[in-house]
Amino acid sequence: MAHIPSGAQKIEVAGATVDFYKLQKDGVSTYYFDTSKEGPPHPMVNAMSGLKLIEGSSDTLVMINHKTPGGLFGKLADDVKYSVEELDDGLVKVVFSYNANAQGQSDFTQTSCSG
Repeated sequence: MAHIPSGAQKIEVAGATVDFYKLQKDGVSTYYFDTSKEGPPHPMVNAMSGLKLIEGSSDTLVMINHKTPGGLFGKLADDVKYSVEELDDGLVKVVFSYNANAQGQSDFTQTSCSG
């Protein structure tokens, strides 16, 4: 897993269908998962499971995927911020964080890829 830091520890995440990893530094945790080799609905399912980990915190969630997950972004309210970076190997890295000043709240149970 080239995009998961070597010091990250594998963790169990409820509802996840891929491995998740956690790296803690200075009291802040970053969670990682890679769905770049997975098809629908795995990217959506795992993102929603991972977003529950950072809800209400200063932690971050890093998703490695084969493309920008536009369907996922459409399901998020303004409580979740994200940035997208295209990687040299053609994959996409999405970094999610929690917005404490949000007006809306995402429903992390919405894991279907349609609508």
